[in-house]
Amino acid sequence: MIFRIVLNLLEKSPAIIPVNYQYPLSSALYKIISKGDEEYARFLHEKGYGKGFKLFTFSQLNCPFTINGDRMLLQGNEITFRIAFHLPPAAENFIKGLFQSGKIEIADSRSKATFAIKTVESLPNPLLSYSDREIVSVQMKPLSPVVAGVHNEKNNYNFLDPGDSRFAESLLYNWRSKIAACYDKPTADGAMLLAEVVAMKQPFKSRLITIKDGTEQETKIRGWMNFGLKVTAEKRFAELLQNAGLGLYNAMGCGCVEIMTFNKTD
Repeated sequence: MIFRIVLNLLEKSPAIIPVNYQYPLSSALYKIISKGDEEYARFLHEKGYGKGFKLFTFSQLNCPFTINGDRMLLQGNEITFRIAFHLPPAAENFIKGLFQSGKIEIADSRSKATFAIKTVESLPNPLLSYSDREIVSVQMKPLSPVVAGVHNEKNNYNFLDPGDSRFAESLLYNWRSKIAACYDKPTADGAMLLAEVVAMKQPFKSRLITIKDGTEQETKIRGWMNFGLKVTAEKRFAELLQNAGLGLYNAMGCGCVEIMTFNKTD
């Protein structure tokens, strides 16, 4: 399920937030979830699904801004973004209830901005008319940087760009792991999954994101935008990507995607 959230600034303009706002925003979202269901929030934070998958993600923030060093100066009082959860449709009202009439604080040690949640809008599922096991072919575009990587000898990631053949392979491996977490390993192993990077008119664009900036746990990750991804799979597995995100670090706001075109395959 996908929601469009509109935030209104509660302070004087311009609001200042970190360029690396992903971790503070992720933390703020966890706080909102925990107010409604501490057990569910604890599950997301401590365990997740399978190999620690949280199965939710969010897009980049949409608002005019200027950059000053590692700060974003927001040139407006309103921000919009998307958040997606891989949950049963019956949970929609529960999730909407958590976010309505709430507040979100985006802060680090140097700056803070507080926003009221103005609206929470459920967005339609473009695959709703298909049955779970129908094979569909969809083209997705990233709404936040997509992170793909392979482990090196230090057990860290070597991050890959969309022009590398291993980029799609890494996304497929991660996708199959999510399926195993949601269903089981035999289902994941037997799933027919295809993924192909589609070049756009503009060149691939990378973004370096710092998680837990300025702490001992600081981690730098590199994600990519300005490309399409054509995937073919059963509807339930394509829906998983739409709801849980593509690639790595989804709960940190990476890999949020939008389905642009879709069709059933024979």
